[in-house]
Amino acid sequence: MDFTFLLFFVQMAAVTKAHMFRITNNCSFTVWPGIQGNPGHKHLENGGFMLEPYRTHLVISSRNWTGRIWGRTNCNSKGKCETGDCGSKIQCNGNRGVPPLSLAEIELSKVDEVDFYYVSLVDGFNLPIKIRPVPFSDSMKNDTNCQLAYCFSNLNSRCPAKLSVKAANGFSVVACKSACTLFNTKSDCCQGVYTTPKTCNRSSWPKNYPAYFKSACPYAYSYPFDDTSSIHTCQGNAKTKYHVIFCP
Repeated sequence: MDFTFLLFFVQMAAVTKAHMFRITNNCSFTVWPGIQGNPGHKHLENGGFMLEPYRTHLVISSRNWTGRIWGRTNCNSKGKCETGDCGSKIQCNGNRGVPPLSLAEIELSKVDEVDFYYVSLVDGFNLPIKIRPVPFSDSMKNDTNCQLAYCFSNLNSRCPAKLSVKAANGFSVVACKSACTLFNTKSDCCQGVYTTPKTCNRSSWPKNYPAYFKSACPYAYSYPFDDTSSIHTCQGNAKTKYHVIFCP
């Protein structure tokens, strides 16, 4: 058997046992995606790479990969980024992004079970973002919804002054903090006695800042227990691909 054909066959067999992410930068500027696997899962692409405007990068993961993907902006050659920085590295390799940042969080299932995915603004906002299951067909929606998870709005342009993060020039707003990131209180972060849906709610907050995020992006998480309209599911199998898009 021809060696090239054999190698191709082995590669294709491996792909059929994996999931594929299409990560697209639809912004007019370069974005540096960061990727962090949850404990026990790989940091795909060693945790990050550079993605020029209007380019797509394919990432292969295991069938049951779980983790987060976010965008970093205005990074220098050494990996120091204005937003979403992960320790001044191009490849985050396990380091989390520093809030505020917009997150795509994905929990892939084992064979023929259900995938979970959502956009989270719990750590604030830096870029519009969307997760789209691919293929998006009616047959996939029988048992699970396979809907878009997204935050299309540019929250930076109208971020409350107290939450805004300014660029190095001191003028433009490059990110919008969450109340938890800014105040770091147990009530704002849903910690301590506030770790249940019943106790973590607007009545316990000094000011309802999550409402700002929710009104602009109703299908994204605005605080930890905001899951009724924010978490999405899709049938998990090798044909279910996921497209993560910045500036959709």
